[in-house]
Amino acid sequence: MDIIWLRDFEALVAQRNFSRAAEERNVSQPAFSRRIRALEDEVGVKLINRQTLPLSLTPAGEVFLEQARIMLRTYQDTLERCQTIDAASGDVIRFATSQALYMTHYKTHIAPLVEQRGLDIDLNSTSWGADQFVSALQQNYCDVILTYWHPAMDFLAPLEVAGCDYITLSHDEFIPVSKCDEGGAPLFSLENPGKKPIPLLAYGAVSALRFVLDHTLNQNISKPNLLVMNRNALAISVKGLIAEGFGMGWLPRSLCQKELDSGTLCIAGPDSYRSALEIRLYRLDTNTKKTLGALWDKLQDSVDGAVAKS
Repeated sequence: MDIIWLRDFEALVAQRNFSRAAEERNVSQPAFSRRIRALEDEVGVKLINRQTLPLSLTPAGEVFLEQARIMLRTYQDTLERCQTIDAASGDVIRFATSQALYMTHYKTHIAPLVEQRGLDIDLNSTSWGADQFVSALQQNYCDVILTYWHPAMDFLAPLEVAGCDYITLSHDEFIPVSKCDEGGAPLFSLENPGKKPIPLLAYGAVSALRFVLDHTLNQNISKPNLLVMNRNALAISVKGLIAEGFGMGWLPRSLCQKELDSGTLCIAGPDSYRSALEIRLYRLDTNTKKTLGALWDKLQDSVDGAVAKS
């Protein structure tokens, strides 16, 4: 089975239209249709109900979609891990982090030390699911993970049970935000909700921030009337949809501070809807890589120095 067929199938499910899906996949519609039929021939059943508008999945197609996504995720994960292993040597420090943390805390807190010491870094800024970061560290596919931490993130518990070392690099805040109207007020607000449900741009099942959002909402006695418009694994994608005015959502403050300062985005709720975040670095305590040990000590010193100054 060609991996391209799986990506074609996923695009067709998203678009529900052969022409738009073919355009997304950068192929002619006849060629795209032939590849979908080749996939169905390979599976041995019809996956697409072509008699409905928009197109729909057959019962077998619904089952195959779930498995196709698992296969694609496994395939991508395998490629990334193979590339990481190939790049690794005794001197290279293998980092894994999310795109949001790469753009904020890695560049601010870690990159300057890496450049100062002339270290070789294999940085995997990835869209892995939350639990994949944990398994990657435990299985030595990376040396360090840079992650958000919150008490609700149960998936990180195995690292603490296993006695991993961690450094609390800095702190952040998980806040409700919305696009601002022309008067500088939020388009959507938890304080002035109105009668209609507030459109919510939420996080998907594989996102670490989903746990924090669920906790933040559950700790409030009066639940807001929210209607989930979209679920996404990446905070950067959620931010983009908020900025376009599709709804409100929660973001780490560091990821949207510039937009808050410029008045593009607004705080969209009271303090009770905010949650504190830690930004942590984890490593296995059995990792004896000298370059990692030197960087770890330097990072610990910088954190201790910042605490002492405050």
